[in-house]
Amino acid sequence: MVAAGVHRPGPLKQQNKAHKGGKHSGSSQRRTGGRVPVKAQPRRRLRDLSRVDRRHQALQLRRQRKEAVLAEKRNLGSRDGPPHLVVLVPLHSRAAAHDPLRLLQSQDSAVVHVGEGRARGFALLCPRLKQRWRFVTAQAGDLHAVLDLAKVADSLLFILDPTDGWDSAGEHCLSCLFAQGLPSYALAVPGCTDLPPKKRIDAKKKLSKAIEKRFPEAKLFPLNTEQESSLLLRHLATQKQRHLAFRDRRAHLLAYAAEFVPGQESDLVGTLKVSGFVRGQTLDVNSLVHIVGHGDFQMSQVDAPPDPLSLNPRVVKGQKRSQDMEDGSVNGTDEMEEDVKVLMKADPSKQESLQSEVVPDPMEGEQTWPTEEELQEAEDCLKANRRVVKVPKGTSKYQAAWIVDDGEEGSEKDDDEYDDIDDDMMEEAVSQEGESSEEEEEPADEECETMTISESLRDDQYDEKVEEDEQMLERYKQERMDEMFPDEVDTPRDVPARVRFQKYRGLKSFRTSPWDPKENLPRDYARIFQFQDFSRTRKNLFRQIEKDETEGALVGWYVTLHVCNVPVSVMESFKEGKPLVLFSLLPHEQKMSVLNFLVRRHPSNSDPVKAKEELIFHCGFRRFRASPLFSQHTSADKHKLERFLRLDAALVVTVYAPITFPPASVLLFKQRSNGMHDLIATGSLLSVDPDRIVIKRLVLSGHPFKIFTKMAVVRYMFFNREDVMWFKPVELRTKWGRRGHIKEPLGTHGHMKCHFDGQLKSQDTVLLNLYKRVFPKWTYDPHVPEPVPWVRSESTLPVQEVEME
Repeated sequence: MVAAGVHRPGPLKQQNKAHKGGKHSGSSQRRTGGRVPVKAQPRRRLRDLSRVDRRHQALQLRRQRKEAVLAEKRNLGSRDGPPHLVVLVPLHSRAAAHDPLRLLQSQDSAVVHVGEGRARGFALLCPRLKQRWRFVTAQAGDLHAVLDLAKVADSLLFILDPTDGWDSAGEHCLSCLFAQGLPSYALAVPGCTDLPPKKRIDAKKKLSKAIEKRFPEAKLFPLNTEQESSLLLRHLATQKQRHLAFRDRRAHLLAYAAEFVPGQESDLVGTLKVSGFVRGQTLDVNSLVHIVGHGDFQMSQVDAPPDPLSLNPRVVKGQKRSQDMEDGSVNGTDEMEEDVKVLMKADPSKQESLQSEVVPDPMEGEQTWPTEEELQEAEDCLKANRRVVKVPKGTSKYQAAWIVDDGEEGSEKDDDEYDDIDDDMMEEAVSQEGESSEEEEEPADEECETMTISESLRDDQYDEKVEEDEQMLERYKQERMDEMFPDEVDTPRDVPARVRFQKYRGLKSFRTSPWDPKENLPRDYARIFQFQDFSRTRKNLFRQIEKDETEGALVGWYVTLHVCNVPVSVMESFKEGKPLVLFSLLPHEQKMSVLNFLVRRHPSNSDPVKAKEELIFHCGFRRFRASPLFSQHTSADKHKLERFLRLDAALVVTVYAPITFPPASVLLFKQRSNGMHDLIATGSLLSVDPDRIVIKRLVLSGHPFKIFTKMAVVRYMFFNREDVMWFKPVELRTKWGRRGHIKEPLGTHGHMKCHFDGQLKSQDTVLLNLYKRVFPKWTYDPHVPEPVPWVRSESTLPVQEVEME
């Protein structure tokens, strides 16, 4: 603590001239006449404000934040802002949304618009309160509909059961919503009056205790009378709004009406006219839009039709048309063509392109025409590498060049095939054992006889279940072996180790040894985009968004977007009652790159998940399928590959996917054989970086055969003399911490003399580490199948197995 009476030097403190120390005075010093230049005011002095100034500055900042929150509350649901979008989410099979909707509609001072039967909702207008709401009900069990509506909702209204709260399907839905990002919410409990009076207090206490874990400091709103519904509406209108970063920086809307105009060439593709209220940011017609679940598209035009939910009481004609909309077509734009105003049209010179991949040029890496010296050098090299091969009579030189010696056949095998062999050895053994047992047990045709068996003895579904259990058991074994002996593989006997592991290398130190990120890149890297400085590009984009420099449809406007080249399946899904959600894309977000997600296993699922298995990703506003790689999350420049998604640590998931600027949440699902989606991991987008190096490690193990003071004879690591000489430069280590190297081979069967920094123990194991950089597979698929509805049970634990009769 500094005493209050201590003097602090001000900005005008006297600065004495420094002693010259015997320097000769030059012409410049004589020209200045001994004057000292003005000293620049340091930033530290500018920050050293007095106590009164600091208090005044804090008061101003507090007042600005308070005014911003109040302005946001006033704008939401007002005449100038978009309607307050409330999504009703039933969390129990007995918690139906019909009674809450009926109570919310019965407001004395409200004008109710019931024109959204297909969307399971209605609009509520209160001219006296100058508020307008739009209520949409999420279909029970439809996970994609719930997540899509939660992406654009201002508030979520959870409908609970008065006795149990939520069931297993509600628990699964809450887990997904919390991982994606939860907007403002409220908890409503209808049906309390149906309970006996003596049990109401106990049920309320039990329910309040049950929601403490999920919703701390949350208040339960009973919803049985009109007065209670008015209190709930007031709470929804006045509560503080929670922000989701991925949607606040992008314009988005929920379709209120839609119309499909078939194209001239085909009826399957055409222009989709989507009407709705702009939210989030200003919508530019030249940017791309992403229809959630369907892909990226361009816009050709933005119109401004009359607002169907206007608070102005003079607009009676528009209200009547919006009420008649449910009896006619799916949209109300046909009846108001004369009132539609064209806001803006797309400019082809400024419009974003739909190109998502780079078209690689096979001649891009070619050099210029070689010189005479280079030609002569290449000819001498060919002469030196000539070989004598026995060929059939009449074979040309071109055909003879393709004939391979017996010793070279093994070098042509792809290394990935051997990796698959290492990973699937146990599966092949189990399948061969099963086939042999079936052949032994199968009787001959002569010994067969016809007999009648009961229906229960030939249950095909039960047999399929047993096969799934065997596959799951095999995965559990592989995961357990990987935990006990991480990255260890057996040296093959039929293939030389120098051929089998020709793509691997040894490293002096995994942490400090260099590895060039541009070395030996796959062909898929020629198809992706990479930023010179991703963080700087992201900061510049977000700075432009904060300055609001874009031109277009402002937040709160009711507009109609003309989206080009949309398949008719989008309109069919909208007619079925599924929500139609659109997000505008930031620049470069339609282009493919390498995305890295930081995820952690969800506690509700513990099944083994292997690398390169197909998973379903929900990243921000996108969802897609891909086969990812798993790697450790460290601060080093190299990251070790993990063969399984671990339960006890956060891992980085790497896939090819469209660019998305963080922050953005990510949910990983795995599809069952019956079509249900299991939530296996949650996290966030870490970076967009193709240069992130993921290293696969292989460990070859050997056994000390003879042990001396600092020398040992090791066997079972290699099985021929040439392999020992090939891997001689690589450093050895043991499981008990000794380090050493190979001195020389002994004999012709792979025994080798090794030198260590201390004497080995007889129970120790000698290890040799090999490394190779790996890349994800290009398996990106934007089309995700609809999940089967989650089977509900009375308990709040997720159902793991479902028996279908």
